[in-house]
Amino acid sequence: MTTLIDGIGLLYTGDPEREEIADAALVLEDGLIAWVGPAFEAPAADTRVDVAGRGVIPGYVDSHAHLVFAGDRTAEFKARMSGRPYTGGGIRTTVAATRQAGYPELAARARGLVNEMLAQGTTTVEIKSGYGLSVEDERRSLEIASGLTDETTFLGAHVVPAGMDADSYVRLVAGEMLDACAPYAKWVDVFCERGAFDGDQTREILAAGLKAGLGARVHANQLGEGPGVRIACELGAASADHCTHLTTADVDALASSGTVATLLPGAEFSTRSPYPDARRLIDAGVTVALATDCNPGSSFTSSMAFCLALAVREMRMTPLEAIRAATYGGARALRRTDVGWLRRGARADLVVLDAPSYVHLAYRPGVPLVHQVFHHGLLL
Repeated sequence: MTTLIDGIGLLYTGDPEREEIADAALVLEDGLIAWVGPAFEAPAADTRVDVAGRGVIPGYVDSHAHLVFAGDRTAEFKARMSGRPYTGGGIRTTVAATRQAGYPELAARARGLVNEMLAQGTTTVEIKSGYGLSVEDERRSLEIASGLTDETTFLGAHVVPAGMDADSYVRLVAGEMLDACAPYAKWVDVFCERGAFDGDQTREILAAGLKAGLGARVHANQLGEGPGVRIACELGAASADHCTHLTTADVDALASSGTVATLLPGAEFSTRSPYPDARRLIDAGVTVALATDCNPGSSFTSSMAFCLALAVREMRMTPLEAIRAATYGGARALRRTDVGWLRRGARADLVVLDAPSYVHLAYRPGVPLVHQVFHHGLLL
């Protein structure tokens, strides 16, 4: 069966060769994009869907999310809104709640968040562990995540848990914990930050993950300047995430590497911290991705559209740069070529907007503009 989607006001393809097509159409076949182009050139298909002038975009690719957790951190949020600075220390609060929760509770909550994302147009999501911080709790977190997405990340190196010294914990993460978690993970990540893991510890854990066959990602330069970004580039990590406090050397390293700078404006919104300078990165030629950082402490949003609007308003991105970062950029951060764009052979993940173009996502912030979502070619 083939399906023709036509009547598209403005199609954002995500394909650098032809990013925008007005009065466009798509043909879907067997869960893939079979044809893209102007509506007047569209081939015949078995069925037809007329979207009546609405805009169409690829499904969002959210390349940074923490969805396996239990508990609530509203008290911490209230304190921040009263002036207390964010330090990352609240992670241990979620660790305690997550360890106490049962498998069904954790799985149901994570599945609910994935479904919440999907309803808002996110068709690919990365899910990290990091709220277990013991061998068994990290393993079950990744087992849950692997049932929800192909993009799973081992983040045993989130913070050092209470009752352990840093060196002993690094040995555990790079040894027994990694061995237990690697079968469920595609990536390894480290929170390289003051109060978490320093440069040497980050290199040790990432090197162990790479040796185990995982790809590398790094939480880098969120709370201040540090070695995270340069370590990510040095080790060939797919992405350096946060990138809030960058030196000229950091920007140069990103620009000369294949490492994507993944920006998480929801975290800055929720913590009242300075926003990353996306303009500086883009002007330097760095590939930029946008993601939600959905987590219970510092960015409890599942809305890529919200993060896109923040990127335009607060990080000086154009609407085109923002939608590119939320789709094509996210795919590059996961080293995927089958999602994040609408070109022949790509997965048929797309969003029909209740608006004529993607520009309305920033122009009408906070308004639910998803009309339809196609996932693997199926209308949800």
